[in-house]
Amino acid sequence: MSEYKTESPVCIAGTGSYVPERVMTNADLEKIVDTSDEWIASRTGIKERRIAAEDEFTSHLAYKASLKALEQSGIAAQDIELIIVATITPDTPTPATACYVQEMLGAKGAVAFDISAACSGFLYAMKVAKRLISDGAYKNALIVGAEKLSSAVNWKDRNTCILFGDGAGAAVLKRSGENDGEILATEMGSDGAHTGLLRIPGGGSALPITPENVDQNLHGMEMQGREVFKVAVNAMKNAAEKVIERAGLDTDDIQLIIPHQANLRIIDAIANRLSVPNDRVYVNLQKYGNTSAAAVAIALDEAHREGAFKRGDNIILVVFGAGFTWAATAIRW
Repeated sequence: MSEYKTESPVCIAGTGSYVPERVMTNADLEKIVDTSDEWIASRTGIKERRIAAEDEFTSHLAYKASLKALEQSGIAAQDIELIIVATITPDTPTPATACYVQEMLGAKGAVAFDISAACSGFLYAMKVAKRLISDGAYKNALIVGAEKLSSAVNWKDRNTCILFGDGAGAAVLKRSGENDGEILATEMGSDGAHTGLLRIPGGGSALPITPENVDQNLHGMEMQGREVFKVAVNAMKNAAEKVIERAGLDTDDIQLIIPHQANLRIIDAIANRLSVPNDRVYVNLQKYGNTSAAAVAIALDEAHREGAFKRGDNIILVVFGAGFTWAATAIRW
């Protein structure tokens, strides 16, 4: 999608994240499936992931991340005008998880809805919110990437269950004031020709879960890893290059790249293709695994709170997910 020039720049006023307390290490997975810490770490870079409690839902994770983002932004929940939750593991097929979050926050005046774009969802939400704010429809927005992927994993499939974890990340967007920074450029894309390479086959209208098929793990993630890798690297590189150019920057102007946290090999390939040194690429997937829509949001918040970038720095967010979908954002902080 092309970027349009607008009169009202938009910035990120606050970030927040939350991960469940329970840590599942690679050693723990060795007791569940035929795998090893060395095998997982060497192929993915993942050492552990967080697993939500049985009574802890996607909306709960989103709510806790949202509280931190709101606190940092200085905007009260009742003053939020738009809430977008990106997730592929909603509490319920309907209503939207965003409506549960709205109620928990007491954000009575907000419009609330979900986006389903897998790992790209948070940046899709950022694009939508930026446009609605810059057009004058809303003054601010709360966007959240939240997932309870432990509820959508086949724990018998050693190729996929090792990859995913639970968590949420959030950001508050508002119209930019003086010295507030700006979301400079955004990019989204998708290619439905690859829907079969990464998917959850059951649970929808095409293949409902029934008593007859309930034991077939149709609710679990399926992935053809090699094929996904090839498309992911090219799509993320192209998306990042587009927003860098559109923002009037070059790679030397970028202080930090925050990529989707799915696989260390993909992250290294992206850094290499963009000619960016590894010390300017943020990585935290060793702690959390792939948390889909939450991954880049959690990484953004952690990098922000750790001081990995400062006011005036240029950062690039770039993601890739099932669909296939991809997105990138250039931000001057």
